[in-house]
Amino acid sequence: MNFKVAFMLLLSAVGPVLAEVATTDSFNGFITQMVKQHRFNETELRSLFKAVNIQQPILDAMSKPAEGKPWFQYREIFMTEARIAGGVQFWKDNEAALRQAEHQYGVPADIIVAIIGVETKYGAHTGKYRVIDALATLGFAYPPRSEFFLKELEQFLVLAREEGMDPLQPMGSYAGAMGLPQFMPSSFRSYAKDLDGDGKRNIWTNPADAIASVANYFASNQWKPGGPIAYPVNAAGEAYKKALSKGVKPDTSAAELRKLGVELPAGLPAGEAVKLLAYQQQIGEDLWIGLHNFYVITRYNHSPLYAMAVYQLSQAIAARKI
Repeated sequence: MNFKVAFMLLLSAVGPVLAEVATTDSFNGFITQMVKQHRFNETELRSLFKAVNIQQPILDAMSKPAEGKPWFQYREIFMTEARIAGGVQFWKDNEAALRQAEHQYGVPADIIVAIIGVETKYGAHTGKYRVIDALATLGFAYPPRSEFFLKELEQFLVLAREEGMDPLQPMGSYAGAMGLPQFMPSSFRSYAKDLDGDGKRNIWTNPADAIASVANYFASNQWKPGGPIAYPVNAAGEAYKKALSKGVKPDTSAAELRKLGVELPAGLPAGEAVKLLAYQQQIGEDLWIGLHNFYVITRYNHSPLYAMAVYQLSQAIAARKI
């Protein structure tokens, strides 16, 4: 019996929402890897997974990502009065931590606040699923990305052991992202920080640690302190379309864009690497150029929609806070 058939039989047996993790070759291989590579106890690990659930709502959610929306609809999710005002309040409530993180890592407070605002509305929506359920569901029952999520499940079990957590307790999103900044387990292990010195990297309920963790994430991905992020631009004619391409990494010089009729800020050096981006509106499109720091934002989430939402929210919050 192949895995898909076994999984569907399990669902029909226990109902449409929950199912136990099936003892497949994939599952057994994962257990073997954890024992050999990380020295987990096999009996304890198999016992742990008896309490883990494959959840159909998680699989359903994976088919409806917000990044599938056009820009004018996607923007409306994040550029709201509540999220702007909430960002100003979060900044005021955590001013000292933001100042310390900005000084230590070189990442602006408004960008840190906007990331947390976009991800969880400043901690209001950190996720309703157990992280282990989300990662196991997507690792063992979502073939298109099973390799990625099994690696994250591996990282989660290791971090739970490192941090002294019960792996059945942490909550997160349907994709297994955790805490105020929605770190995946691998990001937690690489970038999470203990800003207040209490010996714990608590990104779930400690805003100071979440703030430092976001700042460290950006600094580790080569954020350039004081560097520009993005500019709205205009273009004459249709030649600019030659510069529109997939991806978000700066791949065109400012001089080349000017030759294609794109009107860039006067002070932008001719040799500056930029990325021309088009954002769909209800009528027409908005043109922007993203610079290196815009690309760094996309290391958090690769969508250019996401990065622009973070940037525009950061600008709105900063303007309101003054």
